Amino acid sequence: MCVALPGRVMKIEDDNTALVDFNGNSVEASLGLINVEEGDRVLVHAGCVIQVIDSAEADNMEELFNEISEWAGDL
Repeated sequence: MCVALPGRVMKIEDDNTALVDFNGNSVEASLGLINVEEGDRVLVHAGCVIQVIDSAEADNMEELFNEISEWAGDL
């Protein structure tokens, strides 16, 4: 199963790469055909930005992933 994770674009490094923050972990991600700006919330899959999403949707996804992580930790 593959999951796209929400993050925040911290810096546009060049035309094809952005630095994306995932709860304190910074990762370089390829921009491909997606136009982003610093501060945008984005979905990243396999090192590529695949979609810009609104903050509320990103917050909901992060909350869900945190709940799953807590539940899985109890196994």
